[in-house]
Parts: sequence; structure tokens; C-alpha cells
Amino acid sequence: MTGIEIGLAGIGLLLLLILLGMPIGVAMMVSSFGAVAYLRNETVALRMLGSVANDSLEEYLFAIVPLFVMMGLLVTISGVGKDTFDLFERLLRRVRAGLGIATVFANAVFASITGISVASASVFSRIAVPEMVRHGYTTKFSTGVVAGSSVLGMLIPPSLLMVVYAVLAEESVGRMFLSGVGPGILLSTLFALTIMLMAWRRPGSVFEREAKIVSGETNGLLDVIRKGAPIVMLVTVVLGGLYAGFLNPTEAGAMGALGALLIALVRRSLTLSSFRSLLVETGQITVSVLFLIVAATFFSRMLAMSGLPMALAEFLIGGTLGPWGFMTVFIALVILMGCFIDSISIMLILLPIALPVARAAGFDMIWFGVMTVVAVEIGLLSPPFGLSVYTIKSAINDPKLKVGDIFRGSFPFVIAMVICLVVLAIFPQIATWLARL
Repeated sequence: MTGIEIGLAGIGLLLLLILLGMPIGVAMMVSSFGAVAYLRNETVALRMLGSVANDSLEEYLFAIVPLFVMMGLLVTISGVGKDTFDLFERLLRRVRAGLGIATVFANAVFASITGISVASASVFSRIAVPEMVRHGYTTKFSTGVVAGSSVLGMLIPPSLLMVVYAVLAEESVGRMFLSGVGPGILLSTLFALTIMLMAWRRPGSVFEREAKIVSGETNGLLDVIRKGAPIVMLVTVVLGGLYAGFLNPTEAGAMGALGALLIALVRRSLTLSSFRSLLVETGQITVSVLFLIVAATFFSRMLAMSGLPMALAEFLIGGTLGPWGFMTVFIALVILMGCFIDSISIMLILLPIALPVARAAGFDMIWFGVMTVVAVEIGLLSPPFGLSVYTIKSAINDPKLKVGDIFRGSFPFVIAMVICLVVLAIFPQIATWLARL
């Protein structure tokens, strides 16, 4: 067998093991080891596995993973999400479908201090959905808004998916974070316009009854400051320090985690037992992500050894498809895989194959990363996997609420995300201008 045939066999074995139920990281390790052993021998495969584990995890950069994960978990339990929603609800209470728009913008701000889509879905399903239903919005629309806007967590920096992409593509994490700002604003705006359009053209899908103008208590200036100060502080410390160049991504993560810890302590929302559980959860998430990165690095080196990526690049770019044909097929494949596999795993499986092709096609790798993340996030809303959808279902825990209703409610936001991809393809500067400054 040629190297290319062995590389294809390795990919086939990987897919087979995943279908048989093997964890994706383990499947990547097994298929990569087998392919390298066949290409060379078992000794080379063992040595490569050891060097991959050492090379992948010795980088100072990887300290960013537990720090941002811890910051996101601390922010979640400290009540910052509810305060963010309350502020935007107060600003938009007299706008038609204002609670839906408030949920989108609150999710965007919450995303800028967490970076985890599932955390946003969990928090706002408990905060925003009951309020929207109470004010006359349909449950399907309310859960759809939360599901749709939760994907902003992986696009607006700090983003765990951006970190994973930066590692695989050997790009700057700071630049990848900056590249998410413009698309994040664009997608938030498209979500808000989607809600306004639905309320205007199809009010029956938004309102169960004539929605009340949200009124009630009027928060005073001191209350606004009390609720807004922690949010402003964290955003300023993490993103301000990062964009101004005072902090590198790891230092920004450390400062953000410290700030979130102080907020939780001041608000007395953190007990010793909950802090212990939070540390354990941080460790579990971090270990799973880092193990996947080690497996993906091994998989990537196996493919490079086989020569498959370059052969694929020559075939796709030089054939009838061309660069944009490849891009279309890649985006479609990412969205399709999102129906069955989680976001990080999709990137770890596809990017080692796609990145050499994208480079050969002459694409800007920062723009390519943003396009990949947006396409991957569509999978969070796509049946049957739809991780954000199942997170909302679990958080609300209402037997009357059907998973199918949440999927249907989030479908307009999937369309908005596809439109976002088209706009980014036409105007790539939206993703690259800030990162290239």
C-alpha cells in the first residue's frame, strides 16, 4: 500500500471506531498508531506518540484552557448572567419582541466573559425563558432564542474553539480572539433582525398572546451600576488588556479567573463545597480538551507522514472544484458532521486534513478559522445531536417541552448563521481587519 492509501485507511478506521462507540480521542490515537506502525514500524509509532504528548502539552499557551474554563464556571454561578439579562431587558423593554433581543445581546456580553456556548445555554434557559413566557412569548420561540444566541459563546472572544483552531493551525491565539469580534457583532445583529422580522411578519410564532410591555420596577442608577460594574470590569480586564497588548492570552485568562473569583466571593455565591466541585469540573473539562489535542496532533502527524493532505490539495485545487468549490464542500461537511459529533471533535478530525488544502488554496488562515467556527456552531443547533438544544431541555426540565419544539424554534437562527457565512465569504475583512492591525 502507498502512503496515501494508508492515510485513507487510517481515516476509514477512525470513522469506523467512532461509529462503534469508541471515544473520539481514543479512536484517533488507535487509528493514528496503526497507520504509523504500518507506514514505518511499531517502534517509530511509540516514539512518535511520546513526542506528540510532550510537544503538544509543554507549551505555555495551554494554561489558557483551565483559566478560561474556570472563569466561565465562576461567572455562571456568580449571577452575572442574570444581571446582564436584567440590564438589556431594562434598555429594550419597550421594543416589540424586546425580551428576545435582550436575550441575544445579553448572551453576546455573557459570551465575552465565558467563551463556552453550553454555559450560556444553561444560564439563559433558566433566566430568560421563564421571563419571556411570562410576558406572552411562545415557549418554542423563547427556547429557540436562547439556543440560537448561545452559539455566540464560541465566536465572541474568549473562545475555546478559537484556542483549539489556533493550536491546530499554528496561528496566534490573540489574533484569533480579535478575529471573532467583527463576526460576533455581525451575528448578534443578524439574530436581532431575525427576531424583529419574525415579530413583524409572523407574530403568531413569537407571541402566544399579546405580549405585555415589560414594566414593573424601575431600576435606579445605583442598581444599574451594581449590576453593570462586574460585567464592565471583567470585559475591560480580559478583552481590554488583551486588545491593548498589556496581557497575553494566558495572562488575560488568569486575570479573568481572578476577577470572576472575587465577584463570586463578594456576592457570597461560592461555598467551599461548590468551589471544590468547580475545581473538579474545571479539571475534567481541561483534561478532556488536552487529551483531544494530543490525539489530534498525533492524527495530524500521521496524515503528514502519509502525504495525503498535499495529494488532496493538488487534487481539489487543481481539479474542477477549485478553491471555492473546496470551501463549499468543507463548510457543508462541517455542518453535516455537526449533526452527530461535538464541536471540538469536528475540528480535530477535519482540520488536519483541510488546513493544508486551505493554505494551498491561498485562503487567509484567520478568516478560514472564523468560517470554520461559525459552521461548527451550526451543529449545536442541528438535530439529532444539537448539544445546546439538549442543554436547554435538561436545564428547564419541563415534561411538556419537546426537543423538537426547541429545534424548530432555533431554525430561524440557523438560517441567520448561514447568511453570516455568506456575508463573511463576500467580505472577509469583517473577520480579519482587527486581527491584522
